[in-house]
Amino acid sequence: MTGGTTGERRIAVVTGAGSGIGRAVSVELLRAGWSVALAGRRGEALQETAALVPEGTALAVRTDVSQPDDVAALFAATVERFGRVDLLFNNAGTFGPGGVPVEDLSYDAWRHVVDTNLNGAFLCAQAAYRQMKEQRPQGGRIINNGSISAHAPRPHSVAYTATKHALTGLTKSLSLDGRPYRIAVGQIDIGNAATDMTKAMASGVLQANGEVVPEPVMDVADVARTVRHMAELPLEANVQFATVLATTMPYVGRG
Repeated sequence: MTGGTTGERRIAVVTGAGSGIGRAVSVELLRAGWSVALAGRRGEALQETAALVPEGTALAVRTDVSQPDDVAALFAATVERFGRVDLLFNNAGTFGPGGVPVEDLSYDAWRHVVDTNLNGAFLCAQAAYRQMKEQRPQGGRIINNGSISAHAPRPHSVAYTATKHALTGLTKSLSLDGRPYRIAVGQIDIGNAATDMTKAMASGVLQANGEVVPEPVMDVADVARTVRHMAELPLEANVQFATVLATTMPYVGRG
């Protein structure tokens, strides 16, 4: 158990739950017996995720993670409905405008990526941390969705890459600060999971040498199973960092 007492359903908050990795992880957890608060900006998409699992096990909460009031409302609704929070999967994120050189990237575009990927992750982690520290039994787990870009950039990805590198620092700091309160914090770095956001990889992606080359992808269900494994460890054990990627994608030796 990640928290709570034996026999109780474990409670997760998943951001970006309306599609892609967030939806896959939510469904994996729900089918494994968790209750999940589904957070995202698109209410209709959240309801579509909720419809994939037994009624009553999912709570859809329309949330913009970059807005402190929205995040506070998300966690308040989760605790009101389910009583506690055992897991936060900090997944919401955006690539920002693709293919834009550094010198042409607008400040508004930069700020949108930072607000979503970094500030949103901090706000959700802070809210989860507060709840996990005060609830009884104390503790819980936070898993941040980093990225292969937390290690190596793609061309023209300065905002996305900067935020994903920053998430690694956030993960380490949260992990250290959570120790006295049984709050375990880890990060999953995902490479080329097949989602709507990665459809372009089939037709070709710009490489560091200037070529445009199709890249292999992996089933998003493989990511979901990895997150579930991390989530279901006892709080005495933690996967600090995990890298899950399409085996032959250009990551090791990228560039």
